[in-house]
Amino acid sequence: MQKSLKSFLETADGADQVLAHARLLIKLTRLYQEIAPTALGRASHLVNYKSGTVIIHAVNAPVATKLRQLAPTLARGFCQKGIECNDVQIKVQADETIKQSTSSTQKPLSARSSQTLEGLRDSLPESPLRAALATLLARTPRQE
Repeated sequence: MQKSLKSFLETADGADQVLAHARLLIKLTRLYQEIAPTALGRASHLVNYKSGTVIIHAVNAPVATKLRQLAPTLARGFCQKGIECNDVQIKVQADETIKQSTSSTQKPLSARSSQTLEGLRDSLPESPLRAALATLLARTPRQE
């Protein structure tokens, strides 16, 4: 029988387990920031801990590769801080705050440029280039 999250959290055991795990993750995150090299610590974050395995997300593949090389050192570092750590798993999880490229703004054609392109279009035989110029002229705004 499946329990809903709400009913699970309303039980004393459920809420206690979730809060205990949250506290552990906060503690591990602080330890990770101490153990990991500064630049790599900024480009990654600890996301979970289960059965002696620390799971870290890196923002890109090069960071993940370097962290994988350091995984045994990181595991030893956690052990030295009193955390049972048998393994460190590194996964690539791109940062969600990466900005999407903005679309470029269209600049209008000057009257002279427009006339030059129209003349070029008209001088060309029927071809993909002529069709492309016609499309460009149809879609590009003109200066007034």
